[in-house]
This record gives sequence, C-alpha cells and structure tokens, in this order.
Amino acid sequence: MRGAEYAELVAFLAVAQERSFRRASVRLGLSPSALSHTIRELEERLGAKLLNRTTRSVAPTDAGLGLLDRLAPAFADIAGAVEAVSAFRDRPSGTVRLNLPKLAAQMALAPAFGRFAQTYPDVRLELTVDDGLTDIVAGGFNAGIRLGERVQRDMVAVRVTPDLRTAVVGSPGYLASRPRPHTPRDLRGHACINYRWAGSGALYRWPFGRAGEALEVAVEGPLTLNDTDLILAAALDGVGLACTLESAVAGHVAAGRLVRVLEEWCQPFPGFFLYYPGRRQVPTALRALIDFLQVSNNP
Repeated sequence: MRGAEYAELVAFLAVAQERSFRRASVRLGLSPSALSHTIRELEERLGAKLLNRTTRSVAPTDAGLGLLDRLAPAFADIAGAVEAVSAFRDRPSGTVRLNLPKLAAQMALAPAFGRFAQTYPDVRLELTVDDGLTDIVAGGFNAGIRLGERVQRDMVAVRVTPDLRTAVVGSPGYLASRPRPHTPRDLRGHACINYRWAGSGALYRWPFGRAGEALEVAVEGPLTLNDTDLILAAALDGVGLACTLESAVAGHVAAGRLVRVLEEWCQPFPGFFLYYPGRRQVPTALRALIDFLQVSNNP
C-alpha cells in the first residue's frame, strides 16, 4: 500500500468515527478542506460513496460501514504494535483513547487528572464521555469503562472502583406532599424521573434487593432524560424521585437538599471496570492508566 492510500484510509477512519469533518480535522491536524479533498480522492479511487454528508451531519453509507468495520480493528492492531515498541522506553508514553459514561468519568478519572499527568507526563488521555454501549473496537478506542454487568465477556476487565450502591432520592418539598414509599412496589404512586439509555433507547429499570429478593422496577413519571446531571437537577427541583448512584447525591443528602427513601432496598453491586480486547499486547500507556486507577480507587 502506498503512503497516499494509507493516508486516505486514516482520513476516512477519523471522519467515520468522529461523524464530523471538523472534529476529524482537529484529530488529524489537517484543514477541513484538505480532509474533504482526501475523502473525495478515496471515494473516486474505490468507485463507491463512503460518506453521506449534509450541512449538519456526516454518516457512513452501507459501503462505508463495511469498510469501517474492517479498518477499525486493523488500525487498532497497527497502533498497538507501534505503541508496544514504547515498552523499551524508560517510561510509558503514547495516547490512550477511552470511552466511558459520565458517572465513571466523574468518579474514577476527574479527581485524578492532575496526579496522573504529573506521574505520566508522556501519556496523553483522550476521553469520550458516552452513556451508550459503544463498540470500542469499531470506534477505535483502546479501552472503555462500564459497569461490570455491561462488559462483554470476550473482553479483559479490570475493576477500577469499589462496589457501588444506588440511592432513591427526592426533595423535602416533594416528599412532604406524598407518602414515602416503603417497598419498591409503592413507586407506582410516585412521580419518578426516568433515564433512557443512549443507543438502545431502553428505559432504565430501577434495581432493588433485600433478604434474597431481587427485582427491577419500570417506573413512570413526568420527565425522561438521558443525562444524569439533569436527573439530579430535576430531583432537587422537586419534580419527583430519582434513582442514581449513592456517591452522586451524598452531599445533597447530608445538606438536607435531598432525602433518601427505600434505603434498605438499595444493595451494593460491582462497580466500574476498565475493559479492553485481550487478543493483543497491552500498550504501555494503557497499562500505566490501569495500574494508576487500581491504586487510586482501590486503596
């Protein structure tokens, strides 16, 4: 493969993954016009349209999706092989592209940004906050972070947080106007703030357990959101009950801005895991991040 052909494929991969010529141009260090010209040359060379373009969006065609599915793992292997050479350096270096949900970013990584940068100055972190279930291989990511129950079984998974616990909360004003629920079934009489999973579009079912009994409850209410910060804001504003991570509301509960209910029904569960494909050597930069998170979040 000639250098120009390789560069065309790199350009296509960036645009297809970013779904944006602007973001892809920043990622590659090219101008949007030069990137667009490169994509046109690739399409002419292959004799197929690879991307559907509008003024507001970019998406792969069927031909483009087929090429993306083949290219992403191959280029990830190439990147892994190149980064493996850095094992012979004195300290870890390279880029780690990580896909993770907002809560994992807030809990596991945001508090450690400064310490990690000081410890590993030659490692660059590129985080994509994504509450869906993105295929990290097809997306060109080195690794992802998800709750243990949502990690695919063919991945290598490493725990990066302790066990977590959910909390059902409401504002004092909201609970003053309604009887508190004593069992999860009592939620039928309450306004509940729903969360919709990105990607699948499914509604989050609130998990409960006590004395060997486990159940998931589909709740109803006046508001459905796909952002955990907005759910918290709605609960604070008295819209209804919310189900979120205990750590996310602990400060508000302690200050009296929110009140917990059904606490005895909220049981601990395995927390967040960093996961990655196990079929290739782990780059030193990713290994550095894994080791750092294990020490920082599991003292």
